[in-house]
Amino acid sequence: MRRRNMVQLSEKDASVDMTPMLDIIFILLIFFIVTTSFAKSQGFLINKSENNKASSAPSDNIMIHIDENNILYFNTKPVDIERLTARVENFVANHATENIIFLPHKETNYQRVVTVLDELQQFKRLKISIGLYKQQSK
Repeated sequence: MRRRNMVQLSEKDASVDMTPMLDIIFILLIFFIVTTSFAKSQGFLINKSENNKASSAPSDNIMIHIDENNILYFNTKPVDIERLTARVENFVANHATENIIFLPHKETNYQRVVTVLDELQQFKRLKISIGLYKQQSK
């Protein structure tokens, strides 16, 4: 009879209360969420104009595009990437301009686009607009 009582007691004591373990898991989860640091991604800032209306005052815009053969053009003239900043500086010195229109072809290598944008990034006072270059039919 004693053995039977011991078997019944051990079956009753075999249950484990999971509530404290869940509390500890939630506390650890909150700790890791609070102590995690989030890294900001590096990129470039594009400022959009606040008014969407076209300006009535004529101004010279700088147009830079890359065609389907990865040739870089500055105002319809081919240019090397090394000479691009000098061309922009010369144009800004001789013309009243506020805008750079950059039109890469849809099949252009992304690294080429990023390289051109890195070169143009030094001109803080100019607004850079990015579009998609479509070759005009002749």
